[in-house]
Amino acid sequence: MRAGIWRLLHTGNHSSAENMAIDEAILTSVSKGESPPTLRFYGWDPATLSIGYFQRVEKEVNREQLHAKGLGLVRRPTGGRAVLHDQEVTYSVILEEDYPGMPTSVTASYRVLSTGLLEGFRELGLQAEMVPLETEAEKAQYASMGSAACFDSPSNYELVVEGKKVAGSAQTRQRGVIMQHGSILLDLDADLLFDVLNFPSERVKERMKQGFLNKAVAINQLRQPPVSFDETVRAMTRGFEKGLQIQLKPGELTPQEQKLTQELVSSRYGRDEWNLRR
Repeated sequence: MRAGIWRLLHTGNHSSAENMAIDEAILTSVSKGESPPTLRFYGWDPATLSIGYFQRVEKEVNREQLHAKGLGLVRRPTGGRAVLHDQEVTYSVILEEDYPGMPTSVTASYRVLSTGLLEGFRELGLQAEMVPLETEAEKAQYASMGSAACFDSPSNYELVVEGKKVAGSAQTRQRGVIMQHGSILLDLDADLLFDVLNFPSERVKERMKQGFLNKAVAINQLRQPPVSFDETVRAMTRGFEKGLQIQLKPGELTPQEQKLTQELVSSRYGRDEWNLRR
């Protein structure tokens, strides 16, 4: 990619509706040429289960358990499977589709953007690698057992450490803009994740959970001493600058982005009509 100056945002912890609304507000602003390419890091309050755009809540989510455990619920504008946003750093990358050097295909652009994550993990001292999932052996190694959980689901150019998935990402393209966002796991509570998903039986649930644990791993399971949220953000910032050959300049949401965020919370991400509609 061609070197350029991007905006770096640290927006802190927000509700599920606010987090998805902020990402879309930035996408809209970039599409209008009002904001530069942006890398954002954020967290969630409360911890939230986000579901992919095409998932069916009533089929795949145990809403009673979700409520009992005090978790939020939101439908992402991106595809993929359910993600428990809890002990993690969440990132989003938003830029024009025709950004110099950006491949036109989804798979190729996913690989380019994920290079930033790859270098970020290496900044943390982890020997991460991208697995393209091109051969039958690679596909079989990372094949899903069929649960609704994101980290059980394979995709091209998986980021893995010691053979296990360490980041889950999804991408959408709208109005001439690419938005890729995803989870960087600091710690992993598989019991909580699987408690809020639906399964036909306890036996199936336990089998799926074990399969998930064989494929997913968190940073603090791989290194000592444990890494903090802020340390991870700093490492990922350096990783994106190195991997994408860009310069990141700290910034803030514009007044227009803040206004649109609140409008999107009210009209979309904070409403059952959006989150439960499929």
